[in-house]
Amino acid sequence: MPSRMIKFLSFYKPYLGLLSLDLFCAFIASGITLILPLCVRHITQNLLGAEAANPIDDIAVMAAIMVSLVAAHTLCSMFVDYQGHMMGAMIESDMRRELFAHYQKLSFSFYDDQKTGQLMSRLTNDLFAISELSHHGPEDLFLGIVKFLGVFVITLSINASLSLIIIAFLPLMFLFSLYFNRKMNRAMRLSKERVAEVNAQVEDSLAGIRVVQSFANEDWEQAKFDEANTRFVESRRLEYKSEGYFYNGMVAFTQVMTVVVVIFGAIAILGAELDLSDLITFLLYVGILIEPIQRLVNFARWYQEGITGFNRLMDILELPPAIQDPADPQSPARVRGQLELQNVSFAYRADSGGVLRDLSLRIGIGEYVALVGASGVGKTTLSALIPRFYEVDAGRICLDSVDIRDYSLRALRRNIGTVDQDVYLFGATVADNIRYGKPEAGEDEIIDAAKKAYAHDFIMALPHGYETEIGQRGIKLSAGQRQRLSIARLFLKDPPLIILDEATSALDNESELVVQQSLEGLISNRSTLVIAHRLSTIRKADRILVLTPAGICEQGSHDELLAADGVYAGLHNLQLER
Repeated sequence: MPSRMIKFLSFYKPYLGLLSLDLFCAFIASGITLILPLCVRHITQNLLGAEAANPIDDIAVMAAIMVSLVAAHTLCSMFVDYQGHMMGAMIESDMRRELFAHYQKLSFSFYDDQKTGQLMSRLTNDLFAISELSHHGPEDLFLGIVKFLGVFVITLSINASLSLIIIAFLPLMFLFSLYFNRKMNRAMRLSKERVAEVNAQVEDSLAGIRVVQSFANEDWEQAKFDEANTRFVESRRLEYKSEGYFYNGMVAFTQVMTVVVVIFGAIAILGAELDLSDLITFLLYVGILIEPIQRLVNFARWYQEGITGFNRLMDILELPPAIQDPADPQSPARVRGQLELQNVSFAYRADSGGVLRDLSLRIGIGEYVALVGASGVGKTTLSALIPRFYEVDAGRICLDSVDIRDYSLRALRRNIGTVDQDVYLFGATVADNIRYGKPEAGEDEIIDAAKKAYAHDFIMALPHGYETEIGQRGIKLSAGQRQRLSIARLFLKDPPLIILDEATSALDNESELVVQQSLEGLISNRSTLVIAHRLSTIRKADRILVLTPAGICEQGSHDELLAADGVYAGLHNLQLER
């Protein structure tokens, strides 16, 4: 059995009891459906004849039996419909949980090449189709087979010739369904890809709506959306066309079978090979045969839609995270904070030029080191390599003399705090965003962290204080306020190693002054690497390293580097001129 099918079946494991009960109820309902025409045959053949002694009483007994069967059928069908759908929903939930957990493990290199809308589509549209398959698949397949076999066994016992006529249709129906199943599969996969493109286009446009409106480019965005939307509609047209041929072709087959049975049944009655009650019963079973055919048609549709979504799900789940924990990871609760890079080289792609080449540097425990240099020399890349958001191509990075690849990712990143220029805040309350640094933190700890980050005063001025909703990405706050909240959650996290990546370069002078005060409190007594754009903010650094494409060309204090009149002095003088 293919590995993906084994994986799909594994999601049923927690629900085997429910699945068994669901199929049992489906079996009972199918059996009742097959028995009812026999009750009709018994009435028409035995109770309506002249030889019947008490026809009214016998009919009343059969009526009671049939009503009881209908009631049992209704209860079983209700269970199948409700609990079966719930089982599908729970399986969908399990798949969504596993996919989301896998998303959390994938490295930055994966997300560099992905669109958020595409990834969201796999969590929503694709998994809904899988949910329908996980419920309707076993049920429709099981009921279809049971009813098919039941109808054939019973009709063969009534009249073998008419049954063989029906059987003769099956090879044609099989070839027909096989051909259009393949067309449906291709069309459905294309449709899912196209709707994911639409989602990606919408997500990109809405996330950048302020840029769109500021440039008055609504018409351009509408044109891009219309193009993606039209492509999706075209894929749906192909899907519905193949589905229409498939579904209506199968229905046509069943209708032709009904006509053929009526014609040959009438001939058999004329030849005294069949009586009218048997023909009525036979037609009832042909009518019943339509339902399992439709169920198998539905199964084919659910299967194509569901398996297409499941394959897209597995395309992600089968991607191994580029960065993983070692076999026997070290997980210290807290490191001292000594950082060392030894001959580190890195490139984002194998076919591109390297960003860092043979870089070495050392930051002692509690030392404040600043890194400066022109754009594109790898300063921000370095800040992403230390927490292992990317993996070095050569050399190694050590924390407390231990290669960071020997730590568990959780332990490593728990001991490192970063403050970036582009702060990300969640669409939640102020308190929730600060608490992100320590999820179990109490109210007093949150307030204390906010005070250390010089954020408490502006928070209390908000409409609901710490319970104020700040909007997606903290859009209701100023840049300086967002930055102070990000610093507050680092105070709460309390890591021994801090990385500041141009944390104040996007702020105005007043905001920069307040944020700089909070940063000074944050980095006190912690090992700190500051990637600086404004050189005025790093004058107090213990050491300043000047990074160029060739590596670190200068290092020393602010005054020492100015006195050396080298690259750093040139950058400093250039900023003074501005």
